[in-house]
Amino acid sequence: MSRILLCQRDELAPGELKKVANGDGDALCVYNLGGTFYATTDMCTHATASLAEGDMEDDLITCPVHWGQFHIPSGKAVTFPCERHLRTYKVIVTDREVYADTALEADEALADADSPV
Repeated sequence: MSRILLCQRDELAPGELKKVANGDGDALCVYNLGGTFYATTDMCTHATASLAEGDMEDDLITCPVHWGQFHIPSGKAVTFPCERHLRTYKVIVTDREVYADTALEADEALADADSPV
């Protein structure tokens, strides 16, 4: 297991997101959707843009460059010009901390692998 500390559990209120550096030079984006935490790669699959700088509405993140959207829990690209899905990560929540396991996909991404959003 490759765990990365994303944030303290009380650091992100519902509806908030933030960029987190990864030791390998990439960055992740952590989202709090109604008290449930999710993590994806931070870089949009269409343009060189940080999703942490985009707008989050309901369970969608909008890229700040070309306004393409992704479904946060599954990582699926849902609006043009984004066509490639985001890499998602399994999130582990402890009493105080939120971690991403970078070796595993999010359960929602695995469950929705063959179905549309």
